[in-house]
Amino acid sequence: MPRDHRKLTAFSLADDLALQVYGLTTRFEPTEHYGLRLQIRRAAVSVPTNIVEGAARESQAEFLRFLEIAFGSSREVVYLADLSRRLGFLEAAGAERLTVDGNRVAATLGALRRSLRAR
Repeated sequence: MPRDHRKLTAFSLADDLALQVYGLTTRFEPTEHYGLRLQIRRAAVSVPTNIVEGAARESQAEFLRFLEIAFGSSREVVYLADLSRRLGFLEAAGAERLTVDGNRVAATLGALRRSLRAR
């Protein structure tokens, strides 16, 4: 039974995170166009994309698997935000915002996964 991903708080938060990442990485050095900038953007887009794909799957087990992938990608965003800050590509405030929001997405996904497993 396909689910409506738009009704999931996790999707809304993940979508916002992806938009933030794109906005904050526009000023990365041109040399990072295919490096760290691309990696953090791909990780950020992976979160809502996997939620959408999982929600379209018939089985709950498949949905859970895609949520696990989304969770991992949200943790990747948090790490890459910190790395970008340490390398001087992101200002501390931007990196902190991505960290807080990335952790919120991960916590929401974790709660959703636990809820689905308990059913």
